[in-house]
Amino acid sequence: MKRKLAPLAAALTLAACLSSVPVPPAEYDFGPGAAPVEEPPRLRRDITVAAVSAPAWLDSPALVYRLAYHDASQPRSYVGSRWIAPPAELLTARLRDRFAATARSGVLAPADGVRSAVTLRVELLEFSQVFEAPDRSRALVRVRALLVENGRLVAHTSFSAGPPAPSPDAAGGARALTQAADAVIERLIGWTADAMK
Repeated sequence: MKRKLAPLAAALTLAACLSSVPVPPAEYDFGPGAAPVEEPPRLRRDITVAAVSAPAWLDSPALVYRLAYHDASQPRSYVGSRWIAPPAELLTARLRDRFAATARSGVLAPADGVRSAVTLRVELLEFSQVFEAPDRSRALVRVRALLVENGRLVAHTSFSAGPPAPSPDAAGGARALTQAADAVIERLIGWTADAMK
């Protein structure tokens, strides 16, 4: 009897060991970026795109969600999924890349050591997946933008986007948030081009 139980005990011990091995979290970024549907407006002057700022609660790679049907004021984060960098960093890289594709002359970053007369400052206000029901969610990205020229405020605005998530999980939230970020960036480009005319 003992001989019959020995292989079973060994299998259970092995299963226990394997279950205690930590599984690395799934990591997401914004992907390679899709080409815009329409030809974006062209910027006629150099512009400095400052790093996107964000509140302290968004200053981590956490993939944040809210349960609007329970308590929308409580941000939560997925345990097994995260961004590869804080959302503000991902948004900064995407923003500079898209602006560089529309600028007639150049898009500068403060780290370049050279500044243009015009600076775009963007503040990330919200970046989360919002569940309206356990099986239904959407992205919510909100930003505030300031356009400053030679230290003087030229224009300011706010934009938001909230496309539905294709699935009620972290993967669906990441895809919807990327889509929302791209939509906000396209609106920022159009607004900036109009304000710099």
